[in-house]
Amino acid sequence: MSREFITFVVAGAIAAAINWLSNVLLLFVMPLEWSVVVAYLIGMTTAYTLNRIFVFKLSGRQVHEEYVRFAIVNVIALAQVWLVTMGLARLLLPAIGWTFYPAELAHAVGVASPIVTSYLGHRYFTFAPKPVLEPLDPPQQDDQP
Repeated sequence: MSREFITFVVAGAIAAAINWLSNVLLLFVMPLEWSVVVAYLIGMTTAYTLNRIFVFKLSGRQVHEEYVRFAIVNVIALAQVWLVTMGLARLLLPAIGWTFYPAELAHAVGVASPIVTSYLGHRYFTFAPKPVLEPLDPPQQDDQP
């Protein structure tokens, strides 16, 4: 594994912990369906900041452009997190009789689920080097009339 991927995983783990802890606290004031989304946004902003500072090389893009790209990758990851969390919390865990913090466990597994897909998306899309456009050569004029 590359140093970049390991650093990405560590940054992601920190952001995931913040995401998960935010969800635990948000469950006091909102239902699971909404707390997962709000906690994800908190974790996503943490992840962007850590990835920009510690993981990926500068892309040559402005922060807002990178953040939009980061958000696009994370919308896909959010769908994955939400589906895994809800699948576990609403279907699998009740089916097997799991009662020990089922929402929290489901969300922890959900948050961990998009590690590889997110890394690839951020490496090749979010933080990919911005292409440098070279100026076109002026048209050549023929010496013939």
